Order: sequence, then structure tokens, then C-alpha cells
Amino acid sequence: MRTLLIVNPNATSTTPATRDLLAHALESRTQLTVAHTQHRGHAAELAQWASTNQMDLIVVHGGDGTVNETINGFVPLPELDDGQVWRPRLGIIPGGSANVFARALGISPDPVTATNQLIDLLTLNRDRRIGLGLADDRWFTFSAGVGLDADVCEAIDGARAKGHSATPARYLRTTVRQFFRAKGHEPQARITIPGHEPIDGVHYAFVTNTDPWTYLNSTPVRTNPGTRFETGLGVFAMRSMSLLPTLLVAGQLLAPEGNPQSRQLFRQDDVPAVHIEAREPLGLQIDGDFIGKRDTVDFVAVSGVLDVVAPRP
Repeated sequence: MRTLLIVNPNATSTTPATRDLLAHALESRTQLTVAHTQHRGHAAELAQWASTNQMDLIVVHGGDGTVNETINGFVPLPELDDGQVWRPRLGIIPGGSANVFARALGISPDPVTATNQLIDLLTLNRDRRIGLGLADDRWFTFSAGVGLDADVCEAIDGARAKGHSATPARYLRTTVRQFFRAKGHEPQARITIPGHEPIDGVHYAFVTNTDPWTYLNSTPVRTNPGTRFETGLGVFAMRSMSLLPTLLVAGQLLAPEGNPQSRQLFRQDDVPAVHIEAREPLGLQIDGDFIGKRDTVDFVAVSGVLDVVAPRP
């Protein structure tokens, strides 16, 4: 088995000791090539190289951003897929601060435990074929969002650039701060879903590919409990920034059997496509990375496009 190990040495929880352990474990079972990312977008370049050279497996040791880059480097867009592109399997050893995609797949957040888990799954030849979400021309694994969530990601990116870690506490503080900044703004977005009347007056929205797709430390946050990697997309759109409805919905999101319901919430758990348009450009985040501002975004569910080494559901 020919394997490319992509390591982000700047990821939050990667250490030289863990990287050495992972490389040694893979070297004993595969023909291994190790590459460290050196700049933004490098993981995508490395993944494309692995696909071109028909490598069997790509293992990513990094955070959700590195995983997202990797997938966008070797999984072809539907309109460009002629069935001839070589697609390696994907393995993940968490190395970031949140590691949402790995957690959602049942991969341990501890890198050492995850390494042993990966080796066991490779020995048993266990894979899981999953679908991905597409936001315009970019794949996402667990979520994309417009409005508040994107504003939080933009602020976190700014904090990271100043050397601050993206801890759960920082995410929580940033979310509260961004919420109160946006509280007095008029709703900007309209959402259109096949088979539904347009939903107007939306302040912010999440489009998700699984549930749960985010965590408060180890506590799962459930926005769309009927959404899975094998289904369509979930839509969670708030039509109010008032404090009381927001707190009521937030409490439901954190409940063990979370099933959020509110007159101020539009929610669908299994839809094939979503179109969001805004009167003024809104921020867009994909898998936790701020992408920029858009006045229209199209989201599409694409089934069965990625084989990942992960426990089966």
C-alpha cells in the first residue's frame, strides 16, 4: 500500500513525538511518503500529487482546515468528474483544536489513540463511503454557514494570526461578542430549497453534512439530528436575533437528544440542495474557515464521493 502522510506542523495539537509515532506505525505497514505543509493550499497540492501518482491512501495529521484542503485537492467537482480520476482513501489523525470531522466519523480526538485506531482499521480493511457537501465550487465535510457563524470564524482567524489559540472558550466568547454586534441588524438572507416556499427574513444559517457537527469541549451540539453523511444536507436558519428565542434554541442544541424547534427557526434535515441569497454580501465559512463575503451561494449534497478509513456507523 502506497501512502502519503500530510502533516500540518503548525496545527494546534501536533507534536514531534506524535508525528514520529504516526510515521513509524505507517512505515511498518505501508510504503510511506511524508510531506509537511508549508503554506496555505499546500495540502491540496500534495493531495493532487498523490492522486496523479495513484497512491492508495492519504493520511492527514492536522485540523479540519488541513483535511478540507486535502479533500479539495483530490476529489473532482461533479461537473469535471469523468470517472477516470484516481481517488485514494482518506485517513485522519486529529491534530487541530476542534477536529470536528474526525469526531463526527467516530475517530478518537487523541492522536495516539487515533493512530492505533487507524492501523486496526487498515488491518481489517474497513472503510466508510460518505457523501460531501458542495458550496459553489468547494467541498465541505461537516458544515458551511452564512452570517453569524462566518463572522465568528473570521474573528477566530484574526485571533490566530495574532498568535492566539482557537480554544473552545475563545469560540464561545467570540460567538457571544459577534451575536451582540449583529443583534440590531436587519435580516439579509432568503433561503430557497426544492419543494419549499422561499424562507425570508433569515439572519444566519448553517448548512450541514452530518450531526453533530460541532462540539463545546466534548459536548455535541445538535442542529439537525436527522442529517448524516449518507443523507442530504441539513438546514438550520434563524429568523430572529432576539435574546429569549436564541437562548431557548441554544438550550435545545445542547440537550442530549437535541431536536431544536422554534417559530423563529426554519429547519430541514435532509435536502438535496440549498440556495441562499442576501441583499448585502454575508460572510461564508466552510468547515470552520472564513472564505469571504458572498451575496449568493448554492449548496448541493453529493453522495458517495469519499472513502474514509473510519468506523462504520
